[in-house]
Amino acid sequence: MPFSQGQLIVHPHHGPATIQEIMTRVVGGVERTYLSMLVHRSNLTVSVPADSAEEIGIRTVLSPEELQKVLDVLQAPSEPFDKQWSRRMKDQRERLLLGELTVTAGVVRDLLRRDLEDGLSPAEKDLLKSASRPLLGEFVEALGVTDERAEELLVAAVSGEDVPTPVELANA
Repeated sequence: MPFSQGQLIVHPHHGPATIQEIMTRVVGGVERTYLSMLVHRSNLTVSVPADSAEEIGIRTVLSPEELQKVLDVLQAPSEPFDKQWSRRMKDQRERLLLGELTVTAGVVRDLLRRDLEDGLSPAEKDLLKSASRPLLGEFVEALGVTDERAEELLVAAVSGEDVPTPVELANA
């Protein structure tokens, strides 16, 4: 995938970002090209080697059609969860480390439903907040909606309410 300054891309763990600079660095005696990205919705700057960007999971923003798969995950039934908090947290963190948006959506779905039903521990609330950030950022960028509207769509999808398809939202 070719990269250019100002290009909108998605980091698998941080969400949408804009390439601020493409630079060359010498690391371990080897000259490599790096992408310096400013992550949306935070003040975080991340640099990754350009030649391993795809391996890391750097990609373009999902199309409305691809985003439908994420909504399908959000609307699907929750997975059973371990009653022991430490095992549950470990499992959720491991799933998030995969950096796959559909897996992240499953974690967010399950945490949000548990929060709405029984409440979450403070650590799980923090996990929900950090896991939601890239998902909401993708909604904002892919659908052209506000942060507030993205959050409304997320909660509506998880709660089982009817939500417009991403294609309908993108064309609105």
